[in-house]
Amino acid sequence: MDQEAIAASTALLDFIAQSPTAFHTVATLRRALDEAGFDYLPEEAEWNVEPGGSYYTVRNGSSLVAFKIGREVFPHTMSFRIAAAHSDAPAFKLKANPVLEGPDGYLRLNVEAYGGTIDASWFDRPLTIAGRVLVKGDEGIESRLAFIDRDLLVIPHVAIHMDRSVNTGFSPNRQVDLCPLFSAGALSAQDFDRMVAEAAGAAAEDVVARELFLVSRTPGSVWGQGGEFVSAGHLDDLQCVFAAEQAFLASDNDDAVDVLAVFDNEEVGSNTKQGALSTLLADVLARVNDKLDGSKENLHQAIARSFLVSCDNAHAVHPNHPEFSDEGNRVLLNRGVVVKEAANQKYTTDAFSRAVFEEICARAQVPVQRFANRSDKAGGSTLGNLSNIQVSLHAVDMGLPQLAMHSAWETAGAADTAWGIKALGAFYRIPLAIEGADRAKIGEL
Repeated sequence: MDQEAIAASTALLDFIAQSPTAFHTVATLRRALDEAGFDYLPEEAEWNVEPGGSYYTVRNGSSLVAFKIGREVFPHTMSFRIAAAHSDAPAFKLKANPVLEGPDGYLRLNVEAYGGTIDASWFDRPLTIAGRVLVKGDEGIESRLAFIDRDLLVIPHVAIHMDRSVNTGFSPNRQVDLCPLFSAGALSAQDFDRMVAEAAGAAAEDVVARELFLVSRTPGSVWGQGGEFVSAGHLDDLQCVFAAEQAFLASDNDDAVDVLAVFDNEEVGSNTKQGALSTLLADVLARVNDKLDGSKENLHQAIARSFLVSCDNAHAVHPNHPEFSDEGNRVLLNRGVVVKEAANQKYTTDAFSRAVFEEICARAQVPVQRFANRSDKAGGSTLGNLSNIQVSLHAVDMGLPQLAMHSAWETAGAADTAWGIKALGAFYRIPLAIEGADRAKIGEL
């Protein structure tokens, strides 16, 4: 395996380790943007932006939109180059009163599924908790990140001697079987509250609310005799978030506004104030246009000239079940980026957007694979078609191939992280002029 490709996936694993929840993902992105000299623009403050500037804003602490304004951007010729991904992943969320006492002195935690988890993958592995904690102070309420960086919990299987059907009909009841074990008698419910408060740097009596998730403690790795694989939690969708971030930070396009949008809540439908269905992206684009003295007409024209790459991973052919993949539109690990399309429009790709994006990849010498679901299986959805409800523009759904999507431990190709960075880097850099859906003029890299 190429060392540059392995280095990209190794850096991805470091990014994932810093990003156990959507809140931490945004904090990790903010650190990188701050180090790169971006200015933070709170949504509630007045914005001042100018050509040549780099900025970002955050909503709910779990969604982020960053943008770079080219030095030669003018309202009457402006366009946006947008790469969007999602910060959240399927997990188990702690309920407001999470501690279950008993039986026989045990303490367990009461959780509910967030998104479409593969429940069995959470059993018998070291777990911890992470999220945000709302703390009362002298000046009101403030949000703090919390991550207990040690093995803390486990969800134990019932022994095969007590459940002989475990290998033939295992179907866990989430209210009963998915409760992680916290103590066998040494701790109390108050100890749990104190532990969470300490992780947030607060006293237990000052904690007024919590938003916490179970997090797998299994460290990610690049593995295999040939170094072909990368495995970790949250590859869906942090592999795409990382690729988009790296490409965005390296972008330098004088003639457009480059945008990185990372939305929360994709795994539960995106219909929140910080999801892809929210006004977040539309608000940012409108404010940029306004502060560059553009008219409402200028904004409509700019959006019509713009392009969105919706970045979310794709299902690779399963080695034991190739029959689950479409016969002619199947994708493989380490073979390049994936363009996804569906007749039901759950993916936003159409012929025009496919042609534009694949031509950009061809000029960057990035291999492209094509994905479609089997016609007799309902596929998943993503954020591109949803964000297009608020900001309607040409868009393509792109991802990287992976196995075991929505498992606590997912696997992808070690080479594909670098392919994603290269494809999105070309998308941000290449000259692109869109004229309706009739033609797109694509320059040279």
